[in-house]
Amino acid sequence: MLRKLHTNNKEVHYISFSRNFGKDAALYAGLQASSGDYVVDMDADLQDPPALLPKMYALLKTGKYDCIGTRRIDRKGESKVKSFLSNLFYKFINKISNTQIVPGVRDYRMMTRQMVNAFLSMKEYSRFSKGIFSWVGFRTKYLDYHNVQRVAGESDWTTWKLFKYALRGIVNFSQAPLNIAVWIGSCSFILAIIGLIAVIIRHIIKPSAAVLGWSSLVCIILLIGGLQLLCIGIIGRYVGKIFIQVKNRPIYIIREKK
Repeated sequence: MLRKLHTNNKEVHYISFSRNFGKDAALYAGLQASSGDYVVDMDADLQDPPALLPKMYALLKTGKYDCIGTRRIDRKGESKVKSFLSNLFYKFINKISNTQIVPGVRDYRMMTRQMVNAFLSMKEYSRFSKGIFSWVGFRTKYLDYHNVQRVAGESDWTTWKLFKYALRGIVNFSQAPLNIAVWIGSCSFILAIIGLIAVIIRHIIKPSAAVLGWSSLVCIILLIGGLQLLCIGIIGRYVGKIFIQVKNRPIYIIREKK
């Protein structure tokens, strides 16, 4: 369909990847290929209402703003579980991150060239676009609208994919999990020392009691071991991001471009 549109109208262009590199890579590629003074990012399934474009353009032309974004004020048509998890994510990430992300905000926005260039200057491989848009700053105004059902097809964003995307956002824009790991490790170490002292004192006062309590000892070992694995896992997430970034792989690979 895109090839046909390009053939009929040379003002229509498209980029096709060698494989699916994800939504954020596609967004980056589109903005990188753009050349206008004002750039719009929007979904093709019409969940981003095109009727807002004239208002967005009029507001941007006033010079008061660098970006006109959009925000859904409801999630009508979506499952209650997804809505609950989405609201929980926004509350959680805004508590632990210095970069504030507006709840319900969409990638659908109109930006000045200056803001687009600022976004493109962020070249990290593991991308969380909502966070990057907030991090670069600039004067942004949000337009509210009610949720719109897609015209055709079904969303590929399962609950599991959304969870992994949310986890990427938390890791990319907050060091709170690392701090939590440090506190968990410190508390576990202190509790282990206290427990060791208690065992020594009990052995001195009542030596016969030393053979008792094996079940509680096993539970303590499992508890401390579990906490250690938890902390190592959290740190591993950050180390993994570093590992991928230092490889310096391209964010996307183009197979066809017109």
